[in-house]
Amino acid sequence: MLLKQMKYFISVVECNSFTEAAEQCYISQSAISQQIKALEQELGVDLIKRNNRQFTLTPAGEYFYRHGVELVSEIDNLKRETVRRGQDQELSLKIGYLRCYGAQELHHAIAKFSKTYSEVSLSIVNGTHEELYDLLRSGQVDLVISDQRRAFNDDYYNYELLYSDCYIEISSRHPLNQRDILTITDLKRNTCILISTKEQQEVEKDFYQNTLGFANQFLFADTLEEGRLMVVSNRGFMPIEAVGTLPPPATGITRIPLYHHHKPLQRNYCAFWHKEKTNYYIEEFAELLRNLLNND
Repeated sequence: MLLKQMKYFISVVECNSFTEAAEQCYISQSAISQQIKALEQELGVDLIKRNNRQFTLTPAGEYFYRHGVELVSEIDNLKRETVRRGQDQELSLKIGYLRCYGAQELHHAIAKFSKTYSEVSLSIVNGTHEELYDLLRSGQVDLVISDQRRAFNDDYYNYELLYSDCYIEISSRHPLNQRDILTITDLKRNTCILISTKEQQEVEKDFYQNTLGFANQFLFADTLEEGRLMVVSNRGFMPIEAVGTLPPPATGITRIPLYHHHKPLQRNYCAFWHKEKTNYYIEEFAELLRNLLNND
């Protein structure tokens, strides 16, 4: 049985036409019909029940199509990855994650992936949402872990990891630190601390102010650690990215769930990578992280 015959059969089923499938495969209609008949003869069963110019699939044909699509996809991935390994001197995976990310599962995923795939060299960078988007678009990273701020792009895999509750870290000396929950209204008159580079400060401020409705006053920190020092100093509150299990808050900091319309405010976190540049290792890392986040 030839792989090409399987592809011809799949094309006929998906086009629902021998003529359109033949055009798609750049062969004549008689040739594609002969190839499928040869396939049926080799298998010893009918895959298609012909009725003049129309056809239906037999039960065997439905089974062969369903599993054939999966097999052809796996073979294509195998060929692509084999070629990539032959062309690359070193296997590498470049991962980008949010600068303000504070949970543990990403670190566990990196450690587990490195142990399982020791042949792959990992590079890790962080940035704001827009910085990560630019890095991915320019090909400087292979995979990005970030929140969803724009509509999904069909050129990318938008692999949803989880919807995560949002939290606020605030000084234990602040009057609001005794609250069980906080709302955006509660925080209106307080300064918001954001983690961002100087180049991205206005973009981050615009999102938190105009999209989420946060404070009118903002301070910026370069790193999560610097932001938390500003919180401890009671200079403002800081939204925290809780993509998974957060470690306990540092001494002098209270972490409080953020609510909106009487419900926990949630954000959608995803793994993003370009469809044309997908490979086995990107997909494995994304699935590994998702399983860790969802405790599978």
